[in-house]
Amino acid sequence: MSDLKRTGLYELHVELGARMVPFAGWEMPVQYPLGVMKEHLHTRAAAGLFDVSHMGQVILRCPPEALEALVPVDVAGLAEGRQRYGLFTDESGGILDDLMIANRGDHLFLVVNAAMAERDIAHLREHLGDAVEPVTNRALLALQGPKAEETLARIAPGVAEMRFMDVAVIPSDFGDLWVSRSGYTGEDGYEISVEETNADPLARAILAHDAVETIGLGARDSLRLEAGLCLYGTDIDTTTTPVEADLGWAIQKVRRTERTDFPGADVILDQLANGAPRKRVGLLPEGRAPMRAGTVLYADETDADPIGTITSGAFGPSIEGPMSMGYLPADRATPGTTVYGDVRGKRRPATVTPLPFRPATYKR
Repeated sequence: MSDLKRTGLYELHVELGARMVPFAGWEMPVQYPLGVMKEHLHTRAAAGLFDVSHMGQVILRCPPEALEALVPVDVAGLAEGRQRYGLFTDESGGILDDLMIANRGDHLFLVVNAAMAERDIAHLREHLGDAVEPVTNRALLALQGPKAEETLARIAPGVAEMRFMDVAVIPSDFGDLWVSRSGYTGEDGYEISVEETNADPLARAILAHDAVETIGLGARDSLRLEAGLCLYGTDIDTTTTPVEADLGWAIQKVRRTERTDFPGADVILDQLANGAPRKRVGLLPEGRAPMRAGTVLYADETDADPIGTITSGAFGPSIEGPMSMGYLPADRATPGTTVYGDVRGKRRPATVTPLPFRPATYKR
């Protein structure tokens, strides 16, 4: 792992007994001694602390309309102190990456995926030039779960008043914290950007509370899958459009009817109006064994021609059963439809089901 980057919390992960693995060019904790199942359930019951410092943080000092040339999202209408989910798209309507966009008054603040950060920054610089300022001196933590508010409020009291998708700069003993209230788990929680020199002390202060356990990439993946959330490079990429990925909700009305000059608009707007040929769906496999990414899907037990593929699959600790997401033709994507996955040469049934698998508990 000598060529892998390490976050400012690497020593803490090792001290806490984490199993470290390569991920998106970084050495990251996949699980701790508690184990993936218990980490997952603890986050749902109390609070989990995640190191997400590998993700890219970027400041943009440009008019919001400039970013709108790269995303099908209403950035100009985003109120100060608010953030929203966004997508970079290409000319064919494919997804280059998904990201979070925050309006912080005199600038925009973006958080992009770790594996795509270098490419995203190059893409931004190609179009926005010197307006792009990568943030290289701050770590990023996520605190998720029903006890997240009371825990973080002891360190930064202002966070208790924040609503879902609010952003704020909150003073603390660990310097100014750049806080957003959202989450990749379906739980209420926060993302906390902190000066890298203060990341370890802040993490230890959070972990001093009995409600909090450290959570690795393994449970992060099962949590986001239960929440029906996409992972870039797995569930979405340049071969999937926002409409196919069931992310049309991220394209506000004004970008559909007025400011329609964004990459791939012809394809995306046509699919919004007339439907996409396929759709990302939730699937509940029969039995206890998950159907994992790459499982080929068929209309029945004997058809030779596949109709789709699973992109994510795991056992859901909270729903106490297997769960998968994948793509099916639009006429097979109706909830209640049965399809068959090829698992080690045997066709096993799975039922199309609405997403998320478990209702979200965000603070509205």
